[in-house]
Amino acid sequence: MENYVIIGNGTAAVSCIEGIRSVDAGSPLTVISAEKYPAYCRPLISYALEGKAKPGNMDQRPADFYEKNGCEVLYGKKAAGIDPEKKTVTLEDGSSLPYTKLCVAAGSSPFVPPMTGLDTVEKKFSFMTMDDMLALDAAVTEDSRVLIVGAGLIGLKCAEGLADRVRSITVCDLAPRVLSSILDEESAALMQAKLEEHGMSFLLGDTADRFERDRAVMKSGKTVGFDVLVLAVGVRANTSLIRDIGGRVNRGIVVDTHMRTSIPDIYAAGDCAEGYDASLGANRVLAILPNARFQGECAGINMAGGERTIDNAVPLNAIGFFGLHCLTAGTAPEGCEVHEERGPGKIKKLYTKDGVLKGFALIGCEERAGIYTSLIREKIPLDTLDFELLKHAATTAAFSGKERRRKFGGAV
Repeated sequence: MENYVIIGNGTAAVSCIEGIRSVDAGSPLTVISAEKYPAYCRPLISYALEGKAKPGNMDQRPADFYEKNGCEVLYGKKAAGIDPEKKTVTLEDGSSLPYTKLCVAAGSSPFVPPMTGLDTVEKKFSFMTMDDMLALDAAVTEDSRVLIVGAGLIGLKCAEGLADRVRSITVCDLAPRVLSSILDEESAALMQAKLEEHGMSFLLGDTADRFERDRAVMKSGKTVGFDVLVLAVGVRANTSLIRDIGGRVNRGIVVDTHMRTSIPDIYAAGDCAEGYDASLGANRVLAILPNARFQGECAGINMAGGERTIDNAVPLNAIGFFGLHCLTAGTAPEGCEVHEERGPGKIKKLYTKDGVLKGFALIGCEERAGIYTSLIREKIPLDTLDFELLKHAATTAAFSGKERRRKFGGAV
């Protein structure tokens, strides 16, 4: 009989539980949860801040999920170290847990660079967890002036959640555009315009250099007054548990297509893991919810003696602000061809290279994006289908009858 331990209690963890139980219904399973809540949908914290969701309605699984799956959950506990020789996990309180198979699904943490005077700021917050949201929710008033450092997804979703609740919101970022890791200049400008319609101000290509209690001095020399500060500069994968025992770590915990780390009987999944990106042809951290789900399930199945691999993961982002939605997937590699369509409030870009679709960006478009994503994942040669038709619409009609039956089933 195995003795499973999972470090973390987010999307990857609950999917790992399901993967384990699909193969092994009876062996003991313990979850170490640094947070005091059952697994919840982190992207919903901005909607809770906005008042459109309630914390109790954000759980990823039914209330009896852990009981039905025979899990013991240690809430409010944090793993401090792993001994791969003794096969134990030590907790911060000094206690330890034995394991035969271990999954590290420890997620990521906010990255806060050194900033002069940050310790003088009374009301400063991150925005990644339920507790972050609850603390920020309690701190703001209708007279609050909010400064958000970081114009990535976390910072902008926080801004959307606060838009109708505070006096002003200023977002700054050293990058020259919003969502710089996801969107090109043209697409980012469209998203920024939508945010500005709701009263937000942006200082891009500039960021806070030092703080003086309720005032930020920017690198440009400009000053910004604020009452509430949100730090959303970025995140880093929580890799120390594996790094400290000599495991292979880059930006994330390096895993193979079975989600195995370089340490025997230890797996990793979710935002802390660095797995294979099919669109890139190499490993990288894909810190997105669908990837966490697939990786967690894969890890669980293999931990329990089953057989599952993931070799078709790609970056995939589905985001929206005030009704303007954005879907991106894959990459835009150097030297690729770009196929573009534009309309009022809409941009569509398809990136192709070496005869296959490498990536896409859909802003304000109503498309069956799953078809494009499938082309990227499966590296389907574009000369085997009607790509001219697909340039204009994501439709199954672009595939041959045989391929439609294989991929989608049913009548053709």
